[in-house]
Amino acid sequence: MHWIALQLLPDALQGQGDASAVADPLGALAWQALQFTPKVARVALHETTEALVMEISGSERLFGGRGPLLRLIHTKSKDLTPVKYARAATSLVALAKLQKGGEADIAQLPLHTLAAARPHLATLARIGCTCWGDVRALPRDGVARRFGADLLDALDRAYGLKPELYPWLTLPSVFAAKIELHAQVETAPALMFGAQRLLWQLQLWLRLRNEGVAALEFGWTMDARRNTARESSLALRTAEATQDIAHLQRLLGENLAHLTLPAPVLYLSLRTLETEPLAGISASLLLEDAQKGDSLHQMVERLTARLGKENVLQLQSRADHRPEI
Repeated sequence: MHWIALQLLPDALQGQGDASAVADPLGALAWQALQFTPKVARVALHETTEALVMEISGSERLFGGRGPLLRLIHTKSKDLTPVKYARAATSLVALAKLQKGGEADIAQLPLHTLAAARPHLATLARIGCTCWGDVRALPRDGVARRFGADLLDALDRAYGLKPELYPWLTLPSVFAAKIELHAQVETAPALMFGAQRLLWQLQLWLRLRNEGVAALEFGWTMDARRNTARESSLALRTAEATQDIAHLQRLLGENLAHLTLPAPVLYLSLRTLETEPLAGISASLLLEDAQKGDSLHQMVERLTARLGKENVLQLQSRADHRPEI
């Protein structure tokens, strides 16, 4: 068994004002990890801190060995969001190394890095136990009577004496995400700053499912203290299912430019209404065959959003010989 524990760095949690940051960095990191192994779980490090654990031994051969797989995971994770990680033979040891930093003998790991020991730290310190090895040296019956079976069970799992079971994550069948804005937004076009974070996470979900979105709903929640409707939304539809987030950004921006918000907005949401599997596209080796600029349907959709449906017309063929028809 080979476990990796991943934790977001403070820069990722704060977002650093980067418009391209995803709405839920840890959730996006978990989705990306599912590319490499089906055994991915979110666990609580502390009351307000979460981490990911992933077991990769079953996937090493598929990716050419442990070394190439580790390099790929590190590169992909770093490209998505700033992270730190630790590796070990069990998940609890990997989580402990993640908190302590650096390599250490299992027996010398401090007790505060084991979640099951935290409620008993004061009592354990009074009897001279400060690390995992100190507790393992105590009589098991006495530890079970005084501290409960959970502490012994956690140590057994950490040392590989019992299997490690988690509620494994899966990629959701429908994309739905929500974010809280750092400040109230009073104009509709200004919502694009937060919408970009939702769209970037949508793009990751679409790529992992090899699907394109044909219809989605962008919603917002307004200040409840105002005497106005609290929630509103708009639907976006495309002629062809797409993963082109740049096109969706432009389309959403054109629609928001025509809206007036009756009250400041506090929350944004995005969910898919229709998705379709994408067929593979063979690229041409000839430079002149490379597509330049937007496709026709993308241009028409953007003009329709900007000018209105009634102002954008297209030619249609009809089986009639008369020129006026």
